[in-house]
Amino acid sequence: MIKYKIIELLNNKNIKFTESSKWGQYLRGVWEENFAEQLSADEKKKIYLEQYLWHVFSYKKILCLKNDQAIMEFNKVIKSQRTCYIFFQHSDLALIVESSSSITSEDLEYDDDIYIVDKGFTWTYIQTHEEQCGPYFSTRI
Repeated sequence: MIKYKIIELLNNKNIKFTESSKWGQYLRGVWEENFAEQLSADEKKKIYLEQYLWHVFSYKKILCLKNDQAIMEFNKVIKSQRTCYIFFQHSDLALIVESSSSITSEDLEYDDDIYIVDKGFTWTYIQTHEEQCGPYFSTRI
């Protein structure tokens, strides 16, 4: 199993979380339903959504904040959160974080293609593996 730096950082901050080795695929599906729902199957295929969900932002199909603006907005909204989900593009591992208000964007910089969403999937923050892409922050329309 791949070691993710976020797990070490959450432990170091004494943030309570639960690991699920099977929720990643489920959460990616829910993420797609909430943040890419307005795209047709053909549009999803053209932007290679099956490879990376964050392509909805890099291909400019969905409005989002990028780079420093995304970081600032994420660091602002996470402070008021209790439960959030963290998952990865290429892993079935997911983390259910019970008290996420101490998480910062810096905590997410060490892992590639990491997604974080609030429990209701009303916002998302993504740190990609591409330096020129992201990070991204978006709210559900």
